[in-house]
Amino acid sequence: MYQKERVQLRPLERKHLQKCVEWLNDPEVTEHLSMSEPMSMEGEQRWYENLLRDKSSRVYAIETLEGNHIGNVGFHNLDLHDRKAELGIFVGEKKLWGKGYGTEAILLALKLAFEGLNLNRVYLRTFSENKRAQKCYEKVGFKKEGVLREDSFKSGKYVDSFIYSVLAREYLKDKT
Repeated sequence: MYQKERVQLRPLERKHLQKCVEWLNDPEVTEHLSMSEPMSMEGEQRWYENLLRDKSSRVYAIETLEGNHIGNVGFHNLDLHDRKAELGIFVGEKKLWGKGYGTEAILLALKLAFEGLNLNRVYLRTFSENKRAQKCYEKVGFKKEGVLREDSFKSGKYVDSFIYSVLAREYLKDKT
């Protein structure tokens, strides 16, 4: 298990799915996520069953040290040959937004990526309008690589996405 001062990561389990459905049906939570349709419990269970078979994704529950599930973080498009993966994260508990829980979870995810999975590169996409996330990513060492113009259709308009990444050597340099 990966643990910091206030959060820990543990593999996502069926017991976490009900909370995920609640969060993924909250427009405030999904505003900056790539999903755009409501999620049913049945749909979430199908997604989870596929996740168990998918060797290119690993998803973890973000929990407080007391065991409260507050969000998810995961690696997608995991490529062990090229040693890279795409990071995805959300904190579903809105009362904890802006309090550093997401930052701690990302730092744990990077530890897992670079020290546990031996990856060389972790990258992510974020909507250009998601300034809070961009500030967080930059704070933990991600570098902005570029822009995908009009990459997604959200709330009736096309929005740009920014690509960020952090390399193992950058992460390890900050550890010394």
